[in-house]
Amino acid sequence: MAIATFLAVALMIVSQIVSPISGNGNAAVLRSVNEHSDAAALSGIMRAVGLALLIAPLFYLFRAVQARSSRVRTQLVGLVVIAPLFLAVSSGLTVAANNEAADLFVAGEAKSTLSAKEAHQQCVSDRKDEGAKSFAEEFKPAQGETVLAACEKRKIEDDEASNAIGEASLAPVVSGLGIAGTLGLVVSLFYCGLYGMRTGLLSRFWGSLGMVAGIAFLLGPLFIVTLIWFVYFGLLVLGAVPGGRPPAWEKGEAVPWPTPGEKAAAELEPSEGPPNPEPDADADGSSERRKRKARDPGQSD
Repeated sequence: MAIATFLAVALMIVSQIVSPISGNGNAAVLRSVNEHSDAAALSGIMRAVGLALLIAPLFYLFRAVQARSSRVRTQLVGLVVIAPLFLAVSSGLTVAANNEAADLFVAGEAKSTLSAKEAHQQCVSDRKDEGAKSFAEEFKPAQGETVLAACEKRKIEDDEASNAIGEASLAPVVSGLGIAGTLGLVVSLFYCGLYGMRTGLLSRFWGSLGMVAGIAFLLGPLFIVTLIWFVYFGLLVLGAVPGGRPPAWEKGEAVPWPTPGEKAAAELEPSEGPPNPEPDADADGSSERRKRKARDPGQSD
């Protein structure tokens, strides 16, 4: 299971490294796909396999919390399995959809719904918002072309590319599976992180991080947070984390973490020590004489 987790993370990282797709705007992206179709396909397949392998750690954690808490909803196990699978299929089909869209765009078969007048208005607005210098750096004109004309040209080309992507035959399937899989992964990570923390399988920090890892998956650059959490979980299963695995793993039952109030109460509770000894009698027996006087108040000195 840990090997599957590490392999999933490695494949998703490498897929980003080897991906040849680059460029500003949809038009540049589709040209890149068309020029490097084989490398783009390899990157997409690696990502798809990595996403499918995430089933292993999520299913393992779900079964672990289910065995330690009767409150876990058994029917959610299907979501834990199907969410990464949907994402994997969506990633694989994206390769075919992008190739189809790139062919349409490069062949000039995709048409823009953005008029030249609308493109001009958008570019004027962008120049006003960004400032002339930043605007010129973003839209570098060709020889004999103005910056504004370069902007208008890119706006129209990007609209053509967007239409090509939307017109690809697999686009609806890719979009539907991607949305369903992403939402399912968010719910799965949140639920497993929550009950992992409640049963003591995950510390409060890593349980909370697992709960937000699904949301981080949606936010582009923060995707690394999701990968870090899966790496930690793989190490946790192996018992290779500092301090070892929490007691709930070995006991096979829930060992909830104490709340902050319970921790504070435990720290304030006085420790039990040996009872105070009776005072020793003085060497000359004066202590014993004081006791006898107290018992016989009529005795004179």
